[in-house]
Amino acid sequence: RSSLVPRMLWLLLLVLPCLGAPPRASPDPRPGLELVGIVGGCPVSTRRFPWQVSLRFYNMGRRLWEHVCGGSLIHPQWVLTAAHCVEGELEACAFRVQVGQLRLYEDDQLAKVAEIVRHPKYNESLSVSGGGDIALLRLEVPMALSEQVQPVILPAASLRVSSRKRCWVTGWGNIKDYTPLPEPYHLQEVEVPIVGSQECDRKYQNMSFPDISERVIKEDMLCAGSRGRDSCEGDSGGPLVCLWNCTWIQVGVVSWGHSCGHADLPGIYTRVMSYVSWIHHHVPQFPGC
Repeated sequence: RSSLVPRMLWLLLLVLPCLGAPPRASPDPRPGLELVGIVGGCPVSTRRFPWQVSLRFYNMGRRLWEHVCGGSLIHPQWVLTAAHCVEGELEACAFRVQVGQLRLYEDDQLAKVAEIVRHPKYNESLSVSGGGDIALLRLEVPMALSEQVQPVILPAASLRVSSRKRCWVTGWGNIKDYTPLPEPYHLQEVEVPIVGSQECDRKYQNMSFPDISERVIKEDMLCAGSRGRDSCEGDSGGPLVCLWNCTWIQVGVVSWGHSCGHADLPGIYTRVMSYVSWIHHHVPQFPGC
């Protein structure tokens, strides 16, 4: 991997966007093969993170709407994800969304995406290093809410997340560098400490960008993670949530990093607080969110 890698598994070949739903090819669950994953995580218990989303893109070779990124339900009809997950000229019909699922491909009920709203700050030539790595997906039909499907609460723009606060990141991504989550693809969770922006920037300057004088960690980025506890490829777009007063608040969107679970290089997230007003400009207010 290079020193700057968006945390997703993109499909380079064998994709055919904008088709109707193809025949589903669901891997057979194999109990007993669950490993700790995300990086250093554990399988998620039922209903613990009911806002978790799997973003899908069609793989012709496997005849499968394949997981490429995470996301979070922030309104019955809107999903929050990373801009690099939906960059390029691809149209909304190239994607599907799955909510309320713990094991990937188990009883898929995919929702169509009607609109992609990428933040205008995101620059594809700079990719994730330029910031603005955030996007909204409007679903064709609002999701029916239940114990398994609930929107996550967004923070106030003024919220400050203190260094060392313990938060949680979830996803179906790699369990370590170049090692995919094995079947039955059970959603993983891991507790990660928040790392201060100055400390995080210093770590990346020293380890990854020794010849760059400008800040690596921009003001709209948030760092979290420690040795063996991190997000990884395939987790991009997924939520970083913290608990305040018994309420889960989404403070970050999985964006990028150098290596996974490296002791001196935390994962880097889009800071949701920087984009709350932009989100509310597009997404209607929903009670509780």
